[in-house]
Amino acid sequence: MKNSKDYIIFPLDFSSAGEALEYVKLLDGNIGVFKIGLELFIKEGPGMVELIRKSTNAGIFLDLKLHDISITVKRAMQSAVQLGADLITVHCSSVNMLKAAVLGGAGRAKVLGVTLLTDNDKSDLEAAGIRQKYCSDIADLVLKRAQMAYKAGCAGVVCSGKEVRRVKQDFGEKLVCVTPGIRPAWSVTDNDDQKRITTPGMAVRSGSDFIVVGRPVRDAVDVVKAARKIALEIEEALLPPQQPPG
Repeated sequence: MKNSKDYIIFPLDFSSAGEALEYVKLLDGNIGVFKIGLELFIKEGPGMVELIRKSTNAGIFLDLKLHDISITVKRAMQSAVQLGADLITVHCSSVNMLKAAVLGGAGRAKVLGVTLLTDNDKSDLEAAGIRQKYCSDIADLVLKRAQMAYKAGCAGVVCSGKEVRRVKQDFGEKLVCVTPGIRPAWSVTDNDDQKRITTPGMAVRSGSDFIVVGRPVRDAVDVVKAARKIALEIEEALLPPQQPPG
């Protein structure tokens, strides 16, 4: 059975291996997956995956958001899976590119389609020339891209907590849903760059299989306590609703 901590993905958004490994050591056993993004991957290189693998039994999420012509994405994915990551991302920009990513992955890692970045909103979509119907209802755009990912054979998608319920209504367990933009109520600030945020409990109740929680843990006075507090919120969200007394 999946424990509440196993829902938590912690992004290693650091510029050095030393900082990243310090947080891996601190949080090992308190989260389910460590995420390597572009900053750390470009600074430290592919060997970072192996370093983390040797330091923890947690899952590894290689968040590269691949986006290129299909053959390049296929070859990049072939290289990426050899590193030993469990989850790898690719942008949902075309079905052919997504299919190429899945072929390159060859079942050795879960390929996740990124539907829409969580710092994008209606104004960003309009500026990018997206059709007005999708600007007016972002969830429709996310669902369209989730359909692309499903058609291509992806294991899941990355989507905000604002859209995850609709994705799960349409696809259920056919698509794993990874949700970034998570902010516990006790960590929300006025200068946050994320625009489509939800709390851990809201996301999990809506159907998220994993939640990405960075700053609320990383910036806490006690990072382990913060991670455990989020796990407790997830645990409470997963409890069946209490029936009113008869």
